[in-house]
Amino acid sequence: MATKIRLQRHGKKGKPFYHVVVADSRAPRDGKFIERIGSYNPNTNPATIVLDFEKALGWINNGAQPTDTARAILSYKGVLYKKHLEGGVKKGAFDEAKAEELFTKWSESKTAQIEGKKVGLVSSKEETKKAALAAEAKKKAEKAAAIAAKNTPAVEEVAEEVEAPEATEGADSTEETEG
Repeated sequence: MATKIRLQRHGKKGKPFYHVVVADSRAPRDGKFIERIGSYNPNTNPATIVLDFEKALGWINNGAQPTDTARAILSYKGVLYKKHLEGGVKKGAFDEAKAEELFTKWSESKTAQIEGKKVGLVSSKEETKKAALAAEAKKKAEKAAAIAAKNTPAVEEVAEEVEAPEATEGADSTEETEG
């Protein structure tokens, strides 16, 4: 029986969620399957992938053929790299300890890369939020200044009101001196 490792779609419209399954190649996409080996949620950033590494490696070693997307997921999690290293051990290119060392080194760098992406996303989100708050504060200050300018009388009107009483006082004083 030809087996495939593929995705089985679940979730509602516009919000897909996938189970990574091993199925007979003749079975429909969301139909009967042999074994569920993980899940894939593309709605999160970065995408959430839960995979039973040992089961996936066992199925790959037994000849299951992954679809394109499943191959990308297996490669992302390191299943295909582990199979590659095991092939090198069988051919005698290096020993099993060296293969484990290479895989551990690769998995640590991959974990660091994923954490870096998460930190970058969080920091960019915070920067965007700070920029939005600054723009909102600036807009609020401009609006307050406009309201304050509207509510205070103009400088020319205040000057005229101050000058007018002086002129009347001067006129009163000249009348008193004449009479």
